[in-house]
Amino acid sequence: MGIVNVTPDSFSDGGRYLDTEAAVAHALTLLAEGAEMLDIGGESTRPGSLSVPPDEQLRRVLPVIRRLREQIAPEIRLSIDTTSAQVAQAALTAGANWINDTSAGRDDPEMLPLAAALQAPIVLMHRRGTPQTMQAAPAYQDVVAEVCSDLLAQVAAARAAGIADDAILLDPGIGFGKTTAHNLQLLAGLEQIVALGFPVVLGTSRKRFLSTFCGDAAPEARVAATCATTALAVKQGVAIFRVHDVAANRQAADVAWAIAGRATGA
Repeated sequence: MGIVNVTPDSFSDGGRYLDTEAAVAHALTLLAEGAEMLDIGGESTRPGSLSVPPDEQLRRVLPVIRRLREQIAPEIRLSIDTTSAQVAQAALTAGANWINDTSAGRDDPEMLPLAAALQAPIVLMHRRGTPQTMQAAPAYQDVVAEVCSDLLAQVAAARAAGIADDAILLDPGIGFGKTTAHNLQLLAGLEQIVALGFPVVLGTSRKRFLSTFCGDAAPEARVAATCATTALAVKQGVAIFRVHDVAANRQAADVAWAIAGRATGA
């Protein structure tokens, strides 16, 4: 899943793809590098970020979605990265296929009913607090068990809203209300999240906790560190990787998949 941030303030590439033409060109490059789907967002959810009104999100993302739908094959999935049901509905009407909600339906009570009504797959991500508060003092007794429990609670809410199990995907929310130690524990315990029975989406791409292991490198210099998490997560059964650097991560995933296949005799 290639990331297309149509935002001025995303932590890694904010401001680079605000122009529709630049965003579309970037998206096409990600597809050429091996992306099988694209995640398009008009609101940064980095720690400390402020919410963006739905009208402004739509102004940013709708031209990109419409242009891409004119240029790409219909089987290529477009995901709208938003916590707003209004934005999700307009994006789906414009040609998006999936909803990627970092609040797992908690921020907008209309989100889960919308996904059910439109039969749109939805990614439910784990997050405690809001982007403004989530990194203040995150605390867990057992982060893997608690993330699993929280995700299952949102699965129950999705089911109650009428969303079918085969339209639910889960994301452990690396970096969203977690310390570096929490992130590492989640990455080591991804098999437990996969065992919940839903496809798992992983987003570690260029994230700040990785700088601990690469000399406090800038986001663009954390590609190899991201690839390490991708390779290890393939072995644990993660299905989808949300990344900025598609070519490198695709290579890491393909090699890890080939090794895993050899190990199991597949």
